[in-house]
Amino acid sequence: MKIPLLAFNDKGIYCQQADVYLDPWRPVKNAIITHGHADHSRWGHQNYITHHTNIPIIRHRLGEINVTGKEWGETFVINNVKFSLHPAGHIIGSSQIRVEHKGEVWVFTGDYKTENDWISTPYETVKCHTFITECTFGLPAFNWAPQAEVITDINNWWAENKAEGKTSILFGYSLGKAQRLLKYLDTDIGKIYTHGAIENMTNVLRPMVDFPSTTLITRETKKEELLGNIVLAPPSAHGSIWIRKMTPFVTGAASGWMAFRGARRRRAIDRGFVLSDHCDWYSLLDSIKATGAEKVICTHGYTDIFSKYLRELGYDARTEKTQYEGEAAEMEKDEKEVVFEKNETPDVSKNKEL
Repeated sequence: MKIPLLAFNDKGIYCQQADVYLDPWRPVKNAIITHGHADHSRWGHQNYITHHTNIPIIRHRLGEINVTGKEWGETFVINNVKFSLHPAGHIIGSSQIRVEHKGEVWVFTGDYKTENDWISTPYETVKCHTFITECTFGLPAFNWAPQAEVITDINNWWAENKAEGKTSILFGYSLGKAQRLLKYLDTDIGKIYTHGAIENMTNVLRPMVDFPSTTLITRETKKEELLGNIVLAPPSAHGSIWIRKMTPFVTGAASGWMAFRGARRRRAIDRGFVLSDHCDWYSLLDSIKATGAEKVICTHGYTDIFSKYLRELGYDARTEKTQYEGEAAEMEKDEKEVVFEKNETPDVSKNKEL
């Protein structure tokens, strides 16, 4: 029986012909890494290969590792298997991995989004025979508004809070989401303060992107200094002693999960902004169509619903289990399994023209 070019095992996505893993979740000898988020970039591998802009990110997180950087589209050959990295548009340094052997081409997306955020290198369509795609937001309920509209809403919210003499606290994942928010906050409204986790990661990325200036919150920071200004913090800070000292404040969260009714309430957030670093339903479908792939493998997210719909469209689609989490790190545990209200049950039939 023919050995598939990429196979899923208990360590990750494996290319047996090259003896290389893609984003493995257990320690291996050779790993090609798509991006720096913890579920895709783990400690313990002997050799790492990634895009060169991702190197400072994973070294910041993992320490001194043996890592080699590659350029976009640069072909590197391992045991007669050709590999190359292509922009995924997810966060800074995020890649898709193209794998070619004996005329057969597979693409592993890692995490990706197709809307240009003007920070990360924009997503690039890569033609292939088999496409391994995430489907974190693989339901028709997820349909993102343009980034510019969301950013305008965030800045207006901040200005309203300032007018009421309150501090605005905006939650976003410390790598990727926080920098996307930071880039477009209107400093004419006030100062931008940061939690240490976000400040440290942003400093790693400042050589690559021109971000507004920020002020790190320390023990010496007085809550009076924060009034009318905005604080960027990771979701883990919500409800902590650190944040309770900032009263009076208003909280907001930027996440794709804010599209669900009840998500903001369950997390006790005052205002939710639907802003994701992943594809929505329509971008997923458009991306798959553009690759020309006949076979699609769906990993983390709404895999069963999404793969079933792809099969209805005529694709040879199936699912595979991984340890990737998508934006799950931004959710509370009880939000990971969404229970749909009667009128929220996904109806994909109207999307078949896509």
